[in-house]
Amino acid sequence: MAKRGTIQKRYSAEFKIGVIMDMREHRLGYHETVRKYELGNDKTGGARAMVQRWERIYLEEGAEGLMKERRGRACKASGTRKGRPPKLDKKVEEDLIAENQRLRMEIEYLKKLDALVQKRLQEERKKQQ
Repeated sequence: MAKRGTIQKRYSAEFKIGVIMDMREHRLGYHETVRKYELGNDKTGGARAMVQRWERIYLEEGAEGLMKERRGRACKASGTRKGRPPKLDKKVEEDLIAENQRLRMEIEYLKKLDALVQKRLQEERKKQQ
């Protein structure tokens, strides 16, 4: 972990993929890669561990694995990740909001219809008696 008050640098997925591909293509070690790309002070081993983690993710999940959001701790019970939920596109979000409103209106309509049917049934019962 970084010291308190220090800002951690974030790297794009394209940069990570480029670093891993270059490292594998030129057969560089972790230390050489850290020095070449100036990824940080490698005296503590944090930058080296970061490159190792990128390579492991790349080998296990491919390039798409480096594009995933990995912040947060996994839930022990279900194995799902915490952290920030992925952001939706504006169009998708607007469609979901519109669908939610339509469903709410449908529920209200069905409630009113049910109330009218119940009222009619009660009136018919009264007439039969």
